[in-house]
Formats: sequence, C-alpha cells, structure tokens
Amino acid sequence: MTIMGKIEKGIICLFCALLGGCSTASQEPPPPLSKMMKVLSTTAMIGDLVAKVGGERVQGGVLIMGEIDPHSYELVKGDDEKINEASVVFFSGLNLEHGASLRHKLSLHPHAISLGDTIRKELPNRILLEQGQVDPHIWMDISLWSYAIEPISQALSAQDPEGKAYYAQRAHEAFLELMKSHEMVRAQMQKIPEEKRYLVTSHDAFAYFTRAYLSTDEEFLTDDWKKRMAAPEGFAPEGQLGAADLQKIIDYLIQHRGQVVFPESNVSPDALRKIVSACKEKGMNIHISPESLYGDSMGPPGSMAGSYPGMVEYDAMILQNEWK
Repeated sequence: MTIMGKIEKGIICLFCALLGGCSTASQEPPPPLSKMMKVLSTTAMIGDLVAKVGGERVQGGVLIMGEIDPHSYELVKGDDEKINEASVVFFSGLNLEHGASLRHKLSLHPHAISLGDTIRKELPNRILLEQGQVDPHIWMDISLWSYAIEPISQALSAQDPEGKAYYAQRAHEAFLELMKSHEMVRAQMQKIPEEKRYLVTSHDAFAYFTRAYLSTDEEFLTDDWKKRMAAPEGFAPEGQLGAADLQKIIDYLIQHRGQVVFPESNVSPDALRKIVSACKEKGMNIHISPESLYGDSMGPPGSMAGSYPGMVEYDAMILQNEWK
C-alpha cells in the first residue's frame, strides 16, 4: 500500500470512530419548512458540505458568493441580518476571512465555528505554513477538507438534537463521496508524467492540491512536493508585485521547462500576462491556459465546478488537458 493509501485508510477509520461506527443510522423525516434551521456559511465550499450534511432539515445560505475574494471580504448591506438570523455560522478560519468587519462580526456570534481551526487542532501536522503564515486553502485537498464534515454534523446536532441520526447518516455518505473523489483526482494526476507536473498559478492557493495530488509518495514525506508549484502572488492576492516576484516565476519556468501557466477564476491574470510576455522575449513559448482554475471560489451553479468536490475535479481535468 502506498503512503497516500495508508493515509486515506487512516482517515476512513478515524471518521467512522468519530461518528460512533459506520453502521447505517435511521434518518429522521425532515421537519416542516417553517422549522428548518437557518445556517450560514461564509464560502460556497463550506455551504456545499452543509447542504450535504443538513439536507432538508437545514435552510442554508452562503455569504461570499461568486468570484468575490474571500480573503479581504468586508460586510455589505444585509450581511449583519444574515449572520444574526443564523443559528449556526460556519467559516473557514485559518485567517482566510481577514476582512475587519467580517472578522469582528464572526467573533460576536455565539455559534460561529471555524472549520479550519478545528481541523488544525486535530491534524496540526497537515496544516501548511509559509514563512510563519498559515495557508488557509485546506479545501484544495479533498481528504483534508473531509475533516470538516464531522464538526458540521456535531454543530447541527447540538442545535437540533432530534436530527442527530439524520445528520450522522448524511455525514457518513458525504464523507464517502469526498474520499471517492479524492482517490479519483489523485489517480488522475499521477498518470501525468512527473516531468510535466509543475504548476504555476496566479496566487498561492494550490499548495494543498500540489501536496495531495501532484507529489510522489517520496516527495509527500520529505516536503519536496513544494518544488512542484510556484505563484507570483501570496496567499491573498492583494499586494503589489515587484520585478523580483515576476523574475522568480520566469526562472522557475525556465528550470522546469514549463509551457503553460494557469489563471484563477477570481484573480486578475495581469501578472501572468507579464510573465508570458517576458518569457517570449527570452525565446520561450509559454501560453496562458484558456480555462481558469478554481481556488478561492467555485464555478457557476449547475456546472461541474459549481459544487464541491466538483471544483477540484474540474481543476484536475484542466491540468490534465494542458499537460497531456
């Protein structure tokens, strides 16, 4: 069994233990609409998990919709009311939502739960740090994000004890769905030759994806997986890029004979255009992928990337198409 296979087996065993075993729980019938619990999620990636676990007992909503940057999101008109009306608010944490007004409002809610920080307490060694800063993009590793299911189930059960068995059963089903997707994406990416699996994106949102899916087993254990990704911008695409930032990526592309760079759906591609232009001046034939990856947001509702983990599967498909 591979290292990744052992990790996946351990995840499954731990999850079953947390839910008190993997036997089928009897599902409670959904309550009338007037009694559905209102639950708010800051991001669509969280909202999708809440919908999977909560089913017809939960009226879910998402605060940060579409291609809006969650890193710097500030409250707008109507957000206060959405947060106040929610029985539970789930947010990503790990300093993802660092807009001052949103951070303050979350701190005041009696049942605001940071999924990322909960996962970090349980699995501190799987949370990535870069120069002392926590990387919040944990949903880009499906197996790691699967650990958000259990605290969601627990929080919903605390507010709605009659639905505990219903939530537990749906949580188990959601977990199996995520692990199936995780294994599929890993297998898909591992079919790509190692010499092609060097990823350049707009900002540092793909470290967890790189470690989980692009690395070899040996690289996963030694942190050598880090050589397989580079980005001109940091965790939050907010700062000003300098010549040194761009040159770093150009040197990376030269070193690994890169041929394509990947834009992200909610990040300006200007930096990538500058990189491609500079590479062409050096005689390198680099192009920007015509399809954007999804990192900080999901795709349009109804599309492949419009659900989680469909967004990760979509990213894998785009990479495979470009690297084939």
